[in-house]
Amino acid sequence: MFELDSRLRQDTIWLGDFALSNLLLMNDSQYPWFILVPRRAQVSELFQLSAEDQQQLWSETTQLAQLLKDCFAADKMNVATLGNVVSQLHMHVVVRRREDVSWPAPVWGRHPAKPYTAEQVQALKARLQPVLAKDFSFAES
Repeated sequence: MFELDSRLRQDTIWLGDFALSNLLLMNDSQYPWFILVPRRAQVSELFQLSAEDQQQLWSETTQLAQLLKDCFAADKMNVATLGNVVSQLHMHVVVRRREDVSWPAPVWGRHPAKPYTAEQVQALKARLQPVLAKDFSFAES
């Protein structure tokens, strides 16, 4: 049975679900930083997903990256799976702008996180709602 890793649960805000993946928001308001987590038990590597799930994850990732690039006027989109700290398979999709606090360095560990306020999260959801796919369902607030 799928269970979200405790570190992801602690460090993120659940926004909702795509067909395969939970969409999480990293609780750091310095960057629009999103994480896709396929709802598959005990999967730590991309190649452990079925071919169909691999295609679905890539579809969700590219769709999300494209809409975030447009929605947040990104200079660059960072997309990565690392798993060195959290082994559960998850895909980072980070909006990068030349004026962000870490540009051009990676976002990991550069600056202490600045958690979102409830108002900021609601504003972000309102911004994303019109652009997310029809097959996305928002988490209940």
